[in-house]
Amino acid sequence: MDHKHADDIRQNVRASYSQVAEASDSGGCCGETSSCCGVSSDDAINTLVSTRLGYSADDLAAVPKGADMGLGCGNPRAIAGIKTGETILDLGSGGGFDCFLAASETGEQGHVIGVDMTPAMISKARDNASRGQYHQVEFRLGEIENLPVADASVDVIISNCVINLSPNKARVFAETFRVLKAGGRLAISDVVAGAELPDKIRDDLQLYSGCMAGASLISELETILAECGFSEIKISPQDESREFIKDWAPGRGAEDYVLSASIEAVKPGGC
Repeated sequence: MDHKHADDIRQNVRASYSQVAEASDSGGCCGETSSCCGVSSDDAINTLVSTRLGYSADDLAAVPKGADMGLGCGNPRAIAGIKTGETILDLGSGGGFDCFLAASETGEQGHVIGVDMTPAMISKARDNASRGQYHQVEFRLGEIENLPVADASVDVIISNCVINLSPNKARVFAETFRVLKAGGRLAISDVVAGAELPDKIRDDLQLYSGCMAGASLISELETILAECGFSEIKISPQDESREFIKDWAPGRGAEDYVLSASIEAVKPGGC
């Protein structure tokens, strides 16, 4: 992919998710396929979406109002095995939903960092953290291809339906390898391609921002992770996810090609 096309994708994604954040703050709705799950300003709809993705009612009740924006394609914390005192990094942290849930597991002794490239999302997440008094959580503006995080400083990386939005996934996973400590873990929910995407999907910028057109084949992701140095690589597709993916772009047939998956891997060298 040439640099101009990659930049066009990033700008489109940034604009779409700025619209999501601003619509959420104003109580409006930014419309179908502007983001994963067709974000809504209706808390009841977002609750339904999130419970469908594997979050519990207790999870939803534990975070500040507005942190759950109905974004995502799974629950990465379910596979993260977060321990007390660990440092957690969330790629594409949005309103901070997964960060706040991770904070409840790592505790006051731990540290949670959320990274997002959209200023409006960072502002929203910081406001949520302040209202919820999450002193061990911080949010940093940056791109996931160039993480504003020190080398070998993170125990667990989580991410929910974000890496598919990057036009340079090899760079993203190289960055995750860099910032993880030896023995550090990836615990990611993302959209993957179960079959080669046709051009009508791959070239649609709206479907890219909608978490579908940028999906990579499982075999490609396995190769990227291995080449970055990861071990214990496990990518588990969730066939049932095709049902909610169908709702993201009705009538477009994307669910025939993409589905949600959990992605796990370990940086070698731990105890």
